[in-house]
Amino acid sequence: MNREALQHTGAYPDIYLTERNRLRVRLHTAAGEAVRCRLHYFSRTDPEELRTAELQRIYRDARQDHFETEITFREVARYQKYYFEISENGESVYLTAWGLSGERPEDGYFEFLYANTTDVVHVPEWSRGVIYYQIFPERFCNGDPSNDPPGAEAWGSRPTRDNHTGGDIRGIAERLDYLEQLGAECLYLTPIFEADYNHKYATTDYYRIDPQFGTKEDLRELVQKAHARGIRVILDGVFNHTGIHFRAFEDILARQEQSPFCGWYHITQFPVTVSSRSYECVGAYKYMPKLNTGNPEVRKFILDVMTYWVEESGIDGWRLDVADEVDAGVWTEARLLFKDRYPDCILLGETWGSGLRLMDGMQMDSIMNYGFRDAVRDYIACGSIGAKELAERMGGLLSRFPEAMNQALFNLLDSHDTGRFLFLADNRVERLRLAAVLQMMFVGAPSIYYGDEIGLSGDNDPDCRGCMIWEKEGQNLALLADYQRLAAIRKQNSCVRTGAFHVNVAEGRVFGFLRSGKGGDIAVLINAGAEKRTLRVPVLRAALYRGIFGGGAAYDTDRSVSGALYGADMQRYEGTLTVEIEAMQAKILKEETS
Repeated sequence: MNREALQHTGAYPDIYLTERNRLRVRLHTAAGEAVRCRLHYFSRTDPEELRTAELQRIYRDARQDHFETEITFREVARYQKYYFEISENGESVYLTAWGLSGERPEDGYFEFLYANTTDVVHVPEWSRGVIYYQIFPERFCNGDPSNDPPGAEAWGSRPTRDNHTGGDIRGIAERLDYLEQLGAECLYLTPIFEADYNHKYATTDYYRIDPQFGTKEDLRELVQKAHARGIRVILDGVFNHTGIHFRAFEDILARQEQSPFCGWYHITQFPVTVSSRSYECVGAYKYMPKLNTGNPEVRKFILDVMTYWVEESGIDGWRLDVADEVDAGVWTEARLLFKDRYPDCILLGETWGSGLRLMDGMQMDSIMNYGFRDAVRDYIACGSIGAKELAERMGGLLSRFPEAMNQALFNLLDSHDTGRFLFLADNRVERLRLAAVLQMMFVGAPSIYYGDEIGLSGDNDPDCRGCMIWEKEGQNLALLADYQRLAAIRKQNSCVRTGAFHVNVAEGRVFGFLRSGKGGDIAVLINAGAEKRTLRVPVLRAALYRGIFGGGAAYDTDRSVSGALYGADMQRYEGTLTVEIEAMQAKILKEETS
């Protein structure tokens, strides 16, 4: 037994509340060790009543296995002391806050103190497994040519960092039928407030819709029409920085040290000029000065803006730009306010890293999961990793957060800040199709970047921000049909939205996993290799499985199993399916239930 790998912090996310009377507890061990893990716990006020719960292995990464159990109390969870027993081949060791021991401990226990209301991990229920559709408004659809900015170019012009083509809010509203048919359930709009540049990340007025996009009334109408179709809408909040034409920054330029807004920014020298030497900014980009989000006045301003637009337009939450560069206290205050006043609104943070800073239970409900994007890119678009490494990376991603948060993770393949997946895949549509299957069947909330579904391609900014193609002859209709089918499968099967996840195949370039829950299990198989394969695919329940994507053949279960099957030490398989899969093909099989 690798004792050095045994780990439990005694704090979130290794122990957290799902309700005030429900605790989930996680323990981490060396990967691949066939161990039995038990949690022993008792109340500080009743130490004689020792209870035991078995932990189940839920995820595996390259270094560790991750075990979890949930314990329930009749009343509020409080003053619970606990320790772990880890067994292998008849040998047991005990883990306490003091470390490891070969003897059952008599002191040094971990302790959970009290289940405060705000400690319970809640995400908006609708966000668990929801299908996002990300829109860059300037390039999606021009519904009102009268508000086009001066010098706007023809729709479909090659995108640059400076040009405009006239996309607006009315254009989005005009395409709601298309979005509903696609299967989109929540629209994420990049910034629409008055700002410099076509991307609108240099805000000049947080309380005004940029005139080139429309008006407050247009936004309110879009939200109402979307809601009537069961589609939610979230906006992009740019609160880490402003544009240089924002009133507070303009006042500093005009009044210098006498400005009451000097404390709103990180001024480094006077006189202040438009220069990165005068103030901190995003990178070294002088046109986006960084706000001092530790300033109470700035925090109040941010919360006022967030509240205003929820109440003014009925939006369903916020995507928060470069959220991990903002003072954590802002998001803590925002979470406390929103969970009390708008519990159905989501807080979604942008980060390109692990997200651990933002997903501490007191800030974000979800993050933009670039770790997912990177893993799928490396496996399918670039071919730089195999299925086993993909499985390990995915296990590592899922082991970081509470399960409800995993189910709400914003899983993207690309965005307005990256090259499009199709471009990165050498414009091979079959690779994008594989990635879409993996994305739409995986744990979390898949995000479709506008146009991916019809075959838009393009390198990083500005090429990834091309105009949406609306003419049928310019769309890849077969790819669009695949996206529609995948969205329908997701909506029709609760096990895909919120069910358990098990990797069951990781052979060379073939990756497979199971989604299990009510209504029958689903098996997903992806062959990102260059050769046809015949595989034994383990299943948790012996039954007849039928193809629902990638062919409609039926597969009966062979009840013979062996320990050589992938993940057999993590879950008990009842049998295997024999499946042939072509190169660069994906199959989805569903258990037939009576």
